[in-house]
Amino acid sequence: MRETILRELEKIEESEGVKILHCVESGSRAWGFASPDSDYDVRFIYAHPAEFYLKLENARDVIEWKLDDILDINGWDIKKTLQLLHSSNPTLFEWSSSPVVYKTTDEWAKIAEIAGSFFLKKTGMHHYLHMAKKNFAEYLTAERVKLKKYFYVLRPILACMWILDRGTPPPMLFNELAESYLCEELKPRVGNLLEIKRNSPEINLIERDDILNDYIIASIAKIEQKLEFLPKEHERSWDELDKIFLEIIDN
Repeated sequence: MRETILRELEKIEESEGVKILHCVESGSRAWGFASPDSDYDVRFIYAHPAEFYLKLENARDVIEWKLDDILDINGWDIKKTLQLLHSSNPTLFEWSSSPVVYKTTDEWAKIAEIAGSFFLKKTGMHHYLHMAKKNFAEYLTAERVKLKKYFYVLRPILACMWILDRGTPPPMLFNELAESYLCEELKPRVGNLLEIKRNSPEINLIERDDILNDYIIASIAKIEQKLEFLPKEHERSWDELDKIFLEIIDN
């Protein structure tokens, strides 16, 4: 599949007239709990030639390339990307730390080197807390639930714990988060579910796990309480990002 994805990236560069600066896996395959039939969530950052950014007409800043049962490929323009980095968009930190990299460049390395300094704890925690609460309310309260949704709730909860403790962007891999912050008595239970998840279809249903649900409810309440008392953080200057942007489009 990697060769197929690389060929698609070449087609994008040729047909769209862009340079792809960084391309990664962003979904369950990067989180470490893909099912055998999981699709590939391919995300990339690209740049146009300099004259593209000098036009008065507003232009699209995303490329939505392919979406089928196997491949989901889309990307963000470098200007959009750096604007979102300045506001501490959590998705960008995930793309920057993905363990599955299809393509990268020296230009992206410069961005990755300073990205962590733009991370805002409260912004990150609000993102992951919302993700956990939404997936829990929508998918994990019935008698039978989608197995994969436990990981779509547990991972952001553990990400919040990482941020509270370390103040840095959380890692992509679920196992790294679980090893660091999942309580010891739940590790065998979650490990068993993880093994089932990796060997069963995406739509696999299981009986609701009330022990895990109680843990999730209690964890969300604790995180909400701690989030309320986090101090306000200030965004950084645009200067470094402006410099990188000009260097990229000038090449």
